[in-house]
Amino acid sequence: MSERDVRLEDMLPLMLEALERGQSVRFSPRGTSMRPMLRQGLDSVTLSPVRGRLKKYDLPFYRRADGHCVLHRIVAVGETYTCVGDNQFQREPGLTHEQMLAVVTAFSRGEKEYSVNAPAYRLYCRFWHITRPARHLWRWGIARIRRIFK
Repeated sequence: MSERDVRLEDMLPLMLEALERGQSVRFSPRGTSMRPMLRQGLDSVTLSPVRGRLKKYDLPFYRRADGHCVLHRIVAVGETYTCVGDNQFQREPGLTHEQMLAVVTAFSRGEKEYSVNAPAYRLYCRFWHITRPARHLWRWGIARIRRIFK
């Protein structure tokens, strides 16, 4: 971490306080689970307070039962939510509304900011979700071929 980086765990109380006051918060997520949409160290998201039930393809910031905070996409809505990262295949079912801390309302790639309400973004969400099984098979096949030729 550079001198200007701050750990999420250290900032979380301040972020939650601002969200409770109805303010938005911007931060740069870490990890690769939301690639290609969010790239670690390059992109940032704007979190806003959760207002009402979330919908399929919303991108919530939530706290898991183990206390870790995660930013993954909702892929199914019922009595609970099911989320998964754009770069992952294992779904996380059974998430309650109470676990949802905030929801992404915009994200930035470099200097350009994008709204999650933009038609192109909503199309990306649907496309990425629909192609998940094919992408999973593709990765499995590539991994198998690599093992054969090693």
